[in-house]
Amino acid sequence: MGALANYIERAGVATASISLIREQSEAVRPPRALWVPFALGRPLGAADDPEFQKRVIHAALAMLSTATAPTITDYPIEAPAQANVDSWVCPVNFPVAQATTVTERVQAEVARLAPWSAETRAARGRTLFGVTGAKPGEVDAVARALGRVADTGDVVTAPDVGINWAFEMPLLLRHLADDLRTFYHEAIAAQPGPDAPDHATLSAWIFRGTALGEALQAVARHLSAHDTRKAAFVRGLIIPEGFYEGGSAFPASAEFGSTDNAARASECGADSLLSPTRADDQLQR
Repeated sequence: MGALANYIERAGVATASISLIREQSEAVRPPRALWVPFALGRPLGAADDPEFQKRVIHAALAMLSTATAPTITDYPIEAPAQANVDSWVCPVNFPVAQATTVTERVQAEVARLAPWSAETRAARGRTLFGVTGAKPGEVDAVARALGRVADTGDVVTAPDVGINWAFEMPLLLRHLADDLRTFYHEAIAAQPGPDAPDHATLSAWIFRGTALGEALQAVARHLSAHDTRKAAFVRGLIIPEGFYEGGSAFPASAEFGSTDNAARASECGADSLLSPTRADDQLQR
C-alpha cells in the first residue's frame, strides 16, 4: 500500500495508510503511514470492536493535516485481544531436522504446513501467494528455489524450477521470501484458538524456529557477500528489523550516499506531493 500511495499522491490525491509491517513501510517511504502493533490481517485491531477501530481510522486520517514529508507514526495502543499473544505457539510441531541441505528442510516444512494453508485458502476463497509468478500449487517449487539460493550462494542467476518468474534477480529473492512468508502466515491463520500472533511474534517464530528463517538468513549473508547496493537493499527487504546479526538488515544511509537518498526521495514525490495545501484541499473535498 505504501508504494501505491506514492503513485496516488502523484495524481494529486493526499493519502494516509495503515502499516502492519514497519520495515516494509520504511523501505517504500509512503507519504503518510500509521504503523499499528496488531496481528497480521487485522489492520484496525480487534474484531467486533467498532469504537476501537474508529479510533485507529481517525489517527490515520489525522496525518493528512499534520504530515508534510514522508512520515511513519506509531500507534501507541495495542488491540484489546492482543493481551495473550505471548502465549501463542505454532500448531505444527516440526521434527528435528534430518535433511542435509537447507532446501530439503524448507521443503519438509512446507509439506507439513500445506494442509493448514489450504484450509485458510478455502475459508477465505483467495490467497495472497503468487507475487513471484508462481501458482498456489507451486509452493514446493518456490521453496526449492529459495533453498537452492541459500545452499549455493548464487544471487545472480534466477533458480530454474519450472516457473516463469515475474521478477529478475536479485529482486526476485525479496518476492520468494514474501510468497513463502505468506504461505506460512496463511497456515498459521488456520490454527485453533482465539489468539492471533502479531508481526513481531510471527517473525520471532520464523527466524528463530523454522528452516525458512534459516534459509532467509543464509540468503541475506550471500547478498552481503555480493556487495552491491541493490543486493544490500534486497537484504533489508527480506529480514525484519532486529533479526539480522542483532540489528537492521538495511544498509546504513552512508552506504547509499546522500545523492542516492535524494534520488529515492524524489522518486517518491516527497518534494512536491506532500504540501499542507494539497492535504488540506483533499480533506475539504
